[in-house]
Order: sequence, then structure tokens, then C-alpha cells
Amino acid sequence: MSEARPFKSQSLKSACSNCSVLELCLPLGLTGLEIERLDTLIVQRFKVKKGAALYRAGDPLRSLYAVRIGSFKTSMLSIDGREQVTGFQIPGEMLGLDAISTDLHTCNAVALEDSEVCPVHFAQLEKLAQELPSLQHNLNKLLSREIVRDHDMLMMLGNMNSDERLAAFLLNLSQRLNERGYSSSSFVLKMRREEIGSYLGLRLETICRGIAHLRDLGLVEINGRDVNIQNMDGLKQLILGCHRQFS
Repeated sequence: MSEARPFKSQSLKSACSNCSVLELCLPLGLTGLEIERLDTLIVQRFKVKKGAALYRAGDPLRSLYAVRIGSFKTSMLSIDGREQVTGFQIPGEMLGLDAISTDLHTCNAVALEDSEVCPVHFAQLEKLAQELPSLQHNLNKLLSREIVRDHDMLMMLGNMNSDERLAAFLLNLSQRLNERGYSSSSFVLKMRREEIGSYLGLRLETICRGIAHLRDLGLVEINGRDVNIQNMDGLKQLILGCHRQFS
């Protein structure tokens, strides 16, 4: 993987109020004046090339990062050097929350495609949150969302078989993309199958068998990275009772 660092776009000033993912990001529910104050903390959006790291485990916490364009994966390395994918982030979601407790990042964040983020200086964000209760409330919601996501993952790994895990992953991604105005039934996977397997705790061959099984059931057709969900209700029925979010 490339060690290239993010590169800044030329003279690109952020504007939260004009952002396409405003309703899914940190400014959610803030007034116009409050958004303007938050916007002053974002000096400049910058781009991250595909395969480049936004930050790595052990880097000091400087900013939280709102994904504006593109997508990322977060991952950790085991003692023997194996990668464990811990999440996939898309526009409107935050990166960097892992470092709040220790002031050091505990994982790597790598761009899955050419992407763009809005950095929010964390110390200044904390100070502004003390003055704006609505902003503090949004920060609390972001942290709570991370806890819920961890609980969902534990439930998935503990209660679901391999086909159910894959179905839940596709439904989750479908739902998140739909919230951003994209099709819920046809989309492109930005991550490799090996990365999906790492995230779901499954081997590559198990992921491939699961894709074939979902196709045979008439639920999902996956060609390369192109996904076409053919029977959304049937896919939900597959995991009914296993996962609260899609029941």
C-alpha cells in the first residue's frame, strides 16, 4: 500500500451549509449561525488519493474528519501483521473518533477511492461544543453511534451464519447509500472481497460461496463489484430475528 499522504486541493474553502451531506454530518440540526461558527474550524478540505492513509495507528489526534466524497476503510494490524478491517466509512460519516480516549489513533484509515474529507480541529471543536449545546449533542450522538455499531458487529459475529452476515452487510450498505440519495438496490462495492471477509470474520472462499448462494436464492446478483439486490424483502427475511436494524 502506498505511503503517500493526503494532498490539499488548491484554494478550496469549505462551506458546510452548501455541502451535499449536511443532513448526515456533524452540523445536523444546527442553526445557520451555528454552522457558520463550525465552518470556521474547517480551514481547508483536502483530498486523499486511493490507497493513501488519512492517518495511521499511533498518530496523534489532531482532527476529526468528515467524509465528503469517496470512501475509507479502517483497520488494525495483528501481532503477526494480518489486517483486521474494522469498518467502512462513506460520505457524511466521521473518521478519527478512535483517538479521543488516548489522543492517539488506534487504527489506520485508508482511502478506498479518490476521496475528500473535511478536517475539524478537535481541540477547537471541544471548545466550541462547550458554547453550543446542539453541537455537543451531535458529538454525543456520533460517539453513541460508534457504540451501537460495535454492538451490531458483536451480534452479527455471535448470532449469524456466513450467509446472514453477508446479507446484513449488503443491507446495511444499501440503507446507508439510500440515505445519501443513491439507489438502494444497485450500487458498486468500493472494497475488495478480501476486505469484506476480514470485516465479517469470514474467509475469502466463504464470501465467494455466500455470493453464489445469494444469487442461487434469487436475492442478490454480484458481478465483480457491481451489486444488484433483486429481492430486498427476501434478503431482509434471511436475517429476520438475527439483527434488529433490518427486522
